Amino acid sequence: MQLIGRKEETADLERLTETQKSEFVIVFGRRRVGKTFLVREYFGNRFTFYHTGMANTEMALQLKSFNSSLHKYGNRPYPEVATWFESFEQLIHLLSHTRKKGKKVVFIDEMPWIDTPRSGFIQALEYFWNSWASGRTDILLIVCGSATSWMMNKLIKNHGGLHNRVTRQIHLSPFKLGECEEYYQKNNIEMNRHQIIENYMIFGGVPYYLSLMQKQFSMAQNIDNLCFAEKGALRNEFENLYASLFKNYDRHVKIVEALSKKAKGLTREEIIENTQLANGGGLSRTLEELELCGFIRQYKAFEKRKRQGLFQLIDLFTLFYFNFMQNNKFDDEHYWTNFIENARHRAWSGYAFEQVCLSHLPQIKRKLGISGVLANTASWRSKESENGAQIDLLIERNDKVINLCEMKFTNSQFVIDKKYDEMLRNKRETFKYETKTGKAIHLTMITTYGVKHNAYWGNIHSEVTMDDLFEI
Repeated sequence: MQLIGRKEETADLERLTETQKSEFVIVFGRRRVGKTFLVREYFGNRFTFYHTGMANTEMALQLKSFNSSLHKYGNRPYPEVATWFESFEQLIHLLSHTRKKGKKVVFIDEMPWIDTPRSGFIQALEYFWNSWASGRTDILLIVCGSATSWMMNKLIKNHGGLHNRVTRQIHLSPFKLGECEEYYQKNNIEMNRHQIIENYMIFGGVPYYLSLMQKQFSMAQNIDNLCFAEKGALRNEFENLYASLFKNYDRHVKIVEALSKKAKGLTREEIIENTQLANGGGLSRTLEELELCGFIRQYKAFEKRKRQGLFQLIDLFTLFYFNFMQNNKFDDEHYWTNFIENARHRAWSGYAFEQVCLSHLPQIKRKLGISGVLANTASWRSKESENGAQIDLLIERNDKVINLCEMKFTNSQFVIDKKYDEMLRNKRETFKYETKTGKAIHLTMITTYGVKHNAYWGNIHSEVTMDDLFEI
């Protein structure tokens, strides 16, 4: 197999093939993250039945396509039928008469596309599982789909016949930095770690985006070819991405666009104010769907209840799109190669690097020696300080220590000068005064190339560099 990473997920799949009962497994995650690739690479040609739903297709054609898959895996023609109930009856016949030993692996990919309005698909799936498959010991049903909200609402949170029927959930996340590096090395793509991080700040470790990189081009040339060239593979990815996941995606886009303009996040009330969307259940569902699909998160503020937290954009490709692709007013196909660093670039890179760090918290904790220590992460902003002291990441540990983390993306060692040292000391003292915490406060710098050891370096308690973020 050519899988990079995915050790926990493949271990899960291996275990599920060996249990003495039928299993109902869902694999979900962001579009382009490699869900289908994982299942296909792991099982190879061991499927007893494999079918993929068709996008934007009516029920009759979905049934016809399913019938074609039955014909392929059953090695015999099945008569075309008019209902999903009849189709699943045919699937039961196929599985009952197969000569394959051990677990019979049934993989239905892009299931949300199959569930067209008033098709009765979910009811037929319930019938297949409850009346037949669950009573056996040899069925491994794996269903997959990018529309995470559909997967959650129709399968995991189902209050009907599929309630509590899913036996395993596999949530596939984008690659971490170490896995990206391994991917580039195996594909002979030359990039140093600073470039890999910058690439991650654009594509967020999504395997499909990484697969489009061509080794004969520099990183900047690849970005131009993919995102800014007239026929670039990702030129229209943003709209395709949201349209494929959400039916009324204009609401979702309004929210992520508003969040893209406020790096530190917005409260629910601020989202309403910035988008003019109505408050209520519809907004709650839209926020939940964006969170389930990994585009936003509700980021807890220190010593605040979750409902008082901030919603923050965490999908790095979406952030890059709003900063550079949406308003490429010069329509320059070599925009990134010719790009000169300016205030906008610095603001984007600062925020994007913070998100990279926040997605690598296990690596940060490992470097700090607190992997085994119970710890909560949060943000904090001052309500009283005129200087507007703000901390984007603090780690509150069970050993009575709080790490106040500063994250800086630079091209060389970060230099703490007198002014920055005063800012850090003010931030620490303001935090201690306003929170009334009795815990020890440790200043932690998370940088690309480390902190220069000058006269002000001694006030820093711990450092994390980009090399630490690459640990797997």
